[in-house]
Amino acid sequence: MARIDDSLVEAIKAVGPKPADDAPQKEKNPWGNRISNTLALAIAHELRERGMDGARPGEPGDPGLSGAERRLAGGLGAKKVDVTWATEESGLMLACSVKTIMFRDNQSGGFQKNLTNRRGDLLFESTTLHRRFPFAVVAGFFFFDKDAATDDTPRRNSTFENVFPRFRLFTGRADPADRDEQFERLYVLLVDSNQFKPSVICHEVNSPLEPVELETVFDELVALTAERNFDMYESVGDGTIRKSRSK
Repeated sequence: MARIDDSLVEAIKAVGPKPADDAPQKEKNPWGNRISNTLALAIAHELRERGMDGARPGEPGDPGLSGAERRLAGGLGAKKVDVTWATEESGLMLACSVKTIMFRDNQSGGFQKNLTNRRGDLLFESTTLHRRFPFAVVAGFFFFDKDAATDDTPRRNSTFENVFPRFRLFTGRADPADRDEQFERLYVLLVDSNQFKPSVICHEVNSPLEPVELETVFDELVALTAERNFDMYESVGDGTIRKSRSK
């Protein structure tokens, strides 16, 4: 496995066993917050490994980097962002939003109950950030429990199948002049939180049939960030970013 795969697997292990779907909220909510935070830490770590020094959140004890989300003043007000890389020269350059739906709804037995709300949260984040930082690359990582792929009924498709038509319009922002609510990249990930053999499978939100390697995901994010800021940074062949040699 690639480094990012290992990091996400270790993040899942670190939060401990997942509570049952019918467990009380006082058990599910803390676990849900922990897995969101540890996944964000893993993503930020991967960005730092790729040359994005100062990417937040940092590991506990990292001077200036520890803590949770960074709060940014955006076009629609201040917004907490899960993972960020910002520089003094350019401001925000890369942001990653981490959203999770890991428990079934007790009434429907599926994972779709909060899907519309999560979509609203994601679009508010991308709009807020792009209005203030039009050149920033904004990526969304939407994690679901693996059973979201099999919660279909005779009356509806699975949550996993329904995500793609609902979200595919909001990815692929290719130019800073494109729609603010679009993400540069938006991913749907299925998580097996089995403590003995956890796993993560990633799809681009416009490609439900073909998974994408997580290493490729971060290669593309690095390359796109460098392309947007080519006068300051360049993408290196090994998937990392560095200061442009012309500077």
